Amino acid sequence: MKEMYPACEAVARYILPIFRSFVAKELIEKYNFTQVEAAEKLGTTQAAISQYIHSKRGQKGMEQFEGVLPLIQDATSEIARDIASGRKGTEEVMANFCKLCISLREGRKIPA
Repeated sequence: MKEMYPACEAVARYILPIFRSFVAKELIEKYNFTQVEAAEKLGTTQAAISQYIHSKRGQKGMEQFEGVLPLIQDATSEIARDIASGRKGTEEVMANFCKLCISLREGRKIPA
């Protein structure tokens, strides 16, 4: 029997960790954020950021979403830039993630 999940649950389970992983890596590598600073901006823990950086988290199911990875990377680059410049806080980051999710679902890039 195939498991059924609401779209938001599937997105939260698979896409959100990929999203956070990309943003965390960019904040740390490009904008010289510490893991603690990145965690604060992404509303998560330093331990989670460490796992994203070392590819121990945020990789599950990535092959399933290869077709949308460029869209996710584009969105995360813009968000990382906005975080680094101080234009976006945690709430705005999550609002942008919701917009990305809606865009992917409306474009039928991920199951609705």
